Amino acid sequence: MKLLTILLASVALCAGSAIPLVPGDNSNYVEGVSRYIWMPDGEDVPHLVDLHAPVDEAQLLDARNGANNEYWLFTRQNPTSRQVLVNGNINSVRNSNYRANRPTKVIVHGWNNNGNTHMNPLITSAFLAVQDVNVIVLDWNRLANGLYTTAVQGVPDVGRHLGNFLIWLFNNAGGNWNQLHLVGFSLGAHVVGNAGRTIGGRAARITGLDPAGPQWGNNANALNRHSGIYVESIHTDGRALGIFDPISDADFYPNGGRNPQPGCLTPTCSHGRATELFASSIRFDHFIGRQCNNLNDAQLSSCNGGQLRMGNANLGKRGSGLFGLRTGSSWPF
Repeated sequence: MKLLTILLASVALCAGSAIPLVPGDNSNYVEGVSRYIWMPDGEDVPHLVDLHAPVDEAQLLDARNGANNEYWLFTRQNPTSRQVLVNGNINSVRNSNYRANRPTKVIVHGWNNNGNTHMNPLITSAFLAVQDVNVIVLDWNRLANGLYTTAVQGVPDVGRHLGNFLIWLFNNAGGNWNQLHLVGFSLGAHVVGNAGRTIGGRAARITGLDPAGPQWGNNANALNRHSGIYVESIHTDGRALGIFDPISDADFYPNGGRNPQPGCLTPTCSHGRATELFASSIRFDHFIGRQCNNLNDAQLSSCNGGQLRMGNANLGKRGSGLFGLRTGSSWPF
């Protein structure tokens, strides 16, 4: 029996250390066991990530002192040309189109992305199409484009600096916590989780778009339901690039919440699909989730309980539980 136990442990260790050879194929990935995983960049090109890679301490310094963060403002007056807001520089705000009486939306990208990655203008334009709002895109590309393991360690500091920036902004230029909506994709979901807790959970709403899974299971720094007044997550690549377990007040599982999502032609496409579904929901508010009895029902999309709309821009949205739904395979899904 002892020999069998040792043999099984050796097999698991070898499987966990095996390098997946097909680019983008994470079908054999097991959270907490596998050492390697394919992760896409902003153009959906897969990159092989070593989850055991040593953290680059020098790179973390930028995250700790806030130098890694840039805050780009977009409004209906400048929908595509960013204005850079500088923490502590009130003139950068006074000389911008920021208006305290508008709702404020904050968008945060994930690993191997930047402020110009497709998801940012996609979601920004959707918000501006339906509401007169301040949209602030957090660009943290210097850390986000380093080693994944280093970026994971830097997420709490990036989030705390974002939270402190919002406190400074609202205290000095005006703003309303009840009109604040934080949106984060992948690692960015955990960034906004930390930002939300930094501001005392006062954000009216937080949306996590397929919150990153690798190295985030049972991680105290992950997005959770205490990060804001109402916290929701949209899961599209669970048990691979995204967390599958519920972590929010309301957790949505479109098409079962896992890879492959309808219409995805590459294995890593499902992770980014959450950003597209969210942008579409802002413009059309057409996704209606049905409450599930348990996680298994959510994965099977066999849910027929009460209704709650997935996504949208409604700051007063409230709800709790697990929700399943089906979507189409192409825009607007």
